[in-house]
Amino acid sequence: MSVSYFGWDVTYDDGSSQLGGSQAPKDQGVYTMYHGTSIANARLIIANGFRQSSAGMLGKGVYISRRMGKAQRYPLSGTAADRVVLKVHARVGRVKRIDKDNHPMQYTWNSQGYDTAWVPPKCGMLSVPSGLEEDCVFDPKRLEVLDVAMAPNTIIQNELKQLIANSVKKGDARPDSGAGNVCALCKRKTVQGSPHSTQQCWGCGKNICILMTRHVCTASA
Repeated sequence: MSVSYFGWDVTYDDGSSQLGGSQAPKDQGVYTMYHGTSIANARLIIANGFRQSSAGMLGKGVYISRRMGKAQRYPLSGTAADRVVLKVHARVGRVKRIDKDNHPMQYTWNSQGYDTAWVPPKCGMLSVPSGLEEDCVFDPKRLEVLDVAMAPNTIIQNELKQLIANSVKKGDARPDSGAGNVCALCKRKTVQGSPHSTQQCWGCGKNICILMTRHVCTASA
């Protein structure tokens, strides 16, 4: 019997993977997430990149969430007039699920070989009263600012957006951001030090990238 087509066909809506509220981030995935901060810190992040927080419910790292509503609450000690939400690309690397208080790896996940800790939504942790999911990325170089998702007013929003645009024009992308690098197979942006995974199609044997939006296998059986 001849097979005229098999393979896959997917759509990316903004150049990165989007997750539902309860979906776990997959190892080595690249996702769009959000980081809440102050106006002053947003300027510093855009200019110099993210920095680890010294402490937190998951230890050292940069705290982000795929839920903008979660990021809008930060900084907790700030006011609405000083809160900014940055839209970021996150290369999560190897992910550890932390879903209960006093988890044995709550503060040691990075020393155990994980790059990101993930707290799923509504897991019952007392330290997450909102019940919204949260991620902690240990290495700030895994994060890249894309846009300003929220600012207290249009003046601040336009200022921060211009800072991002100026950084791109000057080529001031972070050392590991891989700006300008494109995968030869899927034609999507890659990050230096983290090339896309490739493999051979089990039907036709052609090299394929796991992020390709479409692959048509020419094999027949």
